[in-house]
Amino acid sequence: MTIQEIVAKRGVQEVLHFTTNLGLVGVLDSGSLKSRKRLEVDQRLSHIFSPNAAFRKDKNWLDYVNLSVSQVNSRFFDICKNRWHRHRNIWWCVLSFQPIILTHYGVYFTTTNNSYPGVQQTQGPEGLEAMYAERVEYWPGKYLNRNAKTSAAFTTNEQAEVLYPSEVSSDFLQRIYVSCEEDLDEVHGQLGALGHREMPTTVDPRMFGMS
Repeated sequence: MTIQEIVAKRGVQEVLHFTTNLGLVGVLDSGSLKSRKRLEVDQRLSHIFSPNAAFRKDKNWLDYVNLSVSQVNSRFFDICKNRWHRHRNIWWCVLSFQPIILTHYGVYFTTTNNSYPGVQQTQGPEGLEAMYAERVEYWPGKYLNRNAKTSAAFTTNEQAEVLYPSEVSSDFLQRIYVSCEEDLDEVHGQLGALGHREMPTTVDPRMFGMS
């Protein structure tokens, strides 16, 4: 089974990445979602560089963009929002990319958080299928299991990651999610000011763990 067949079978409609309003400006201005390594050396973006994570344990993967399939990593998002970025002038959005990017050259799929000791990192259809295994080990002796309530499009462990090499072109960006109408207006303003193509933008508090 190919990656595209797995995507169709499971009804995967989007690959997601959450970022701050500063990160969004960088994506719209440069035309791509860049890896942390490339953000650090891009002089045009250095003044707004504000990584989601305060530090990274998986240092061998700094030239990869971290993405999620169908749902954001809510645990990591909570840490980023409430521990590392509590500034009043920061707000959050979720970028939705077309699932065709999963077929691109050099993409790795992980079964859990890429920094966890139980992680498996695999390319190709086998790697994507591994994200949906019935049982996934994330720490030695600790597992997560799929059940009847797990959406077919959701990975077994919500911390499972897609590792995309270097940068993801905004040509594959299909939607931007925000949590409130005020942020919606901000996104439309940024799209216009930065000359980016029009982009569907949706207010969906559930995407951010809000009711």
